[in-house]
Amino acid sequence: MKGMKCAIYTRTYDVVVIGGGVSGCAAALAAARNGASVLVLERSGYLGGTLTACGVGPMMTFHAGEKQVIRGVMQELVEELVRRGWSVGHVPDTKQYTSTITPFDAEGLKLVLDEKLGEAGCSVLFHTFVGAVAVRDGLVEGLTVCNKDGLNTVSAKVYIDASGDGDVAAWAGAEMTKGRPEDGATQPMTMKMKYCGVDTEALKGHVLAHPERFERLEPHLDLFRRDIPVDLEGFDEEFSQAKAEGELSIRRENVLLFGTGRRGEYILNTTRIVDHDATDAASLSDAEQIGRRQCAELDRFLRDKVPGFEHALLEFTGPSVGVRGSRQLVGCYTLTAEDIMKRRRFDDVIAHSAYPIDIHNPKGEGTASTFMSEPGTYYSIPYSIMVCDIIKNLLVTGRCVSATFEAQAAMRTTPTVGALGQAAGTAAAQAAAVDGDVRAVDVPSLQKRLIEQGAYLEL
Repeated sequence: MKGMKCAIYTRTYDVVVIGGGVSGCAAALAAARNGASVLVLERSGYLGGTLTACGVGPMMTFHAGEKQVIRGVMQELVEELVRRGWSVGHVPDTKQYTSTITPFDAEGLKLVLDEKLGEAGCSVLFHTFVGAVAVRDGLVEGLTVCNKDGLNTVSAKVYIDASGDGDVAAWAGAEMTKGRPEDGATQPMTMKMKYCGVDTEALKGHVLAHPERFERLEPHLDLFRRDIPVDLEGFDEEFSQAKAEGELSIRRENVLLFGTGRRGEYILNTTRIVDHDATDAASLSDAEQIGRRQCAELDRFLRDKVPGFEHALLEFTGPSVGVRGSRQLVGCYTLTAEDIMKRRRFDDVIAHSAYPIDIHNPKGEGTASTFMSEPGTYYSIPYSIMVCDIIKNLLVTGRCVSATFEAQAAMRTTPTVGALGQAAGTAAAQAAAVDGDVRAVDVPSLQKRLIEQGAYLEL
């Protein structure tokens, strides 16, 4: 063990991935499968990021109407989860906010990611944080990491920042933005809750008896009646009354819940923690405590006001607060809302997505959603939002890529960032095989490899 530990800190990897979330794992798999030696640095004790550490679920969305536009590594993971009984696969969204949702078992996903990265030959260091970045003449030379071994240095030819917050990019000197341009405010954080033992028949019976009170669901009651996981938003009147009476402090207007695919099990996406900064340690710590207090309030509300929850068991909160946005790279190109809505085509396209612009009000109640003008359409995402001019050997993937506040609100979800991760890992392997310059990656070759390895691209 001692020799193995020393080897991690003395060798130079082809690729080091910072963050073992969905995007980081997809990047690591892609890099390793394209011949690179890979080390993943993950702060938790397991892989999966928000899907396993924050209770986020389901995955939304792989599809634009009937067309599946996110495939590759992400689809491979779903197929393995389905094969082992840990997912029902892609099912229609019962309120049709997106075309499909993909419920999954978080514990199963942890194991699948362990196995996939192990089979690909990736090394993983859990419980490991990056504390400093050494940069010389636009080249990242190494990372100072902190874990049970103390402080050590890891080095690579190419680095992929999949930290979610763009930590390494920021500390390396890349230009970053944060939040809305007018005030820097970011989307609120959310502490998730998971319940089991919910009386699904009572819940569905109440909804079917009062469909007019569930505005988004009412046009799609045929889907709701099917034996598929429920995606439900409502109980607005009860929520408003509870806030007026001081029982709820959550600055939201209703309950949002998702079935996991297991009978009687639901994830609540309802708490809302505003005016906090995920890149500030004290602010993030405060957000965790506020989230738990809001969960306690919501638990009482659900048992009192929502049919089916009277005797349900609260399985967990969190475990960590979920962050929708923080820093964004200022890259060689910045994706905009106009690019999304006008479906701009890019010569360096590396992924597609159909998730809408979904902005939770940074200051309180309300969610602003902007959908594609034509159902079943989707937009393109270019490689140039993952690279910047001043850092030669650094790629950024995940929700912290170069995008405006509005555009990031569309392409921040897990299937999309997973597709970005596959592209980042493939590009990193290409760059590491030459001189490490991610800005000089041959894009047609990158696109060809992505397609050969299962990704969907329209060129």
